[in-house]
Amino acid sequence: MTDQPYQGYDGYDGYDPYRQQPAPQGWPQQQPYDDPQAAQPYTQQWQGQTWETQVQPPVAPPTEETAYMPSQGAGAAYGGYQEPGWGGTQAPAHAQTPAPAQAPAQTPPTDGSEPGYGPATVAGNARITDAQRARLEGRSPIIEPGVQPAGLTALLGLLLAGAAAIGPYALVVPLVALQAVTAAGWFRLNGMWPARQGIALAFAGALTADVALLASGRTPAAILGTLGVWVLLALVLQLRSHADPDERMYGLMATVASAALAIVASGYLASHGDAVTVGAASVAVAVLVRALPLPTPASVAASLLAAAGAGALAGALTGLGSAGALLGAGAAVCALIGHRVASYDYPSRFVHFTAGVALPLAAAAPAVYLLGRALV
Repeated sequence: MTDQPYQGYDGYDGYDPYRQQPAPQGWPQQQPYDDPQAAQPYTQQWQGQTWETQVQPPVAPPTEETAYMPSQGAGAAYGGYQEPGWGGTQAPAHAQTPAPAQAPAQTPPTDGSEPGYGPATVAGNARITDAQRARLEGRSPIIEPGVQPAGLTALLGLLLAGAAAIGPYALVVPLVALQAVTAAGWFRLNGMWPARQGIALAFAGALTADVALLASGRTPAAILGTLGVWVLLALVLQLRSHADPDERMYGLMATVASAALAIVASGYLASHGDAVTVGAASVAVAVLVRALPLPTPASVAASLLAAAGAGALAGALTGLGSAGALLGAGAAVCALIGHRVASYDYPSRFVHFTAGVALPLAAAAPAVYLLGRALV
């Protein structure tokens, strides 16, 4: 024991908590932090070897399925550094990694087998319709109803012709079916589907015209009166709509046109029975010939000649005689106009089986009435 203060051993002069301790052997010299809160007493601070924190380029998969990649060791994925004591040898930091494979640029084919891809855009390319593509390629966007719609038109025309020979009340049955298909087909032809209110309104107008004709002794004034009332009714209903002005005008025109076609088809009921028989039979033959795979001018000429022949034959059976040929040709002209309207601008299959079936017969009704009154 001595009165001198304890000096420690080996140069240790006592414990000083605020004195920086020397770094242990094998560790790098500790550097003080600039942050005053980090350099607190009784806080162990060190700096040693750590993992590499820099972003390394991703390792691309081998370009071939049978390529062999030699093992790089556990530290290959961390920039080439390997922790001592993990086994193996230290891989160099500049270890080569396979370069990512370059995707071949998409080029449009030259043989015309498949269309090439357009340039990439942020908003994307708007899809063009079939009709627009046909116009760009120089083709006609018009697709005519095929043989099946023509067969249905011929069947409905023959039903009208046979029912007209029986009587006006028998004629109402196929006529109502024609008016219903006409109302639905016109709305679908204009791209307005489902339009239940407009279809129901047009069909109700056709039924009203039929009832008015039977009640008034089949006077044509019933058709004109019903048409005027239904145009006014469609106008009032569209004014009560909350849609945009353009949409209301478009709906008004479609409703008026559909109702007008369905009501005008009632002209078969106002016509003479022999005229209806000749005209409906002529339309049936004309539509069937028009569906044959012929050039358009030849098909139109052949259908008119066939309709005239069918009208002459039906006129001989009904008592119209040779005047039936003229009536049949006139009805066929109106029927071909309706057939052309139903072929407008890539219509759907539903359009072909509604408007394509009904419009030829509905368009021929005024010709049957006018020519029938003039010839009978």
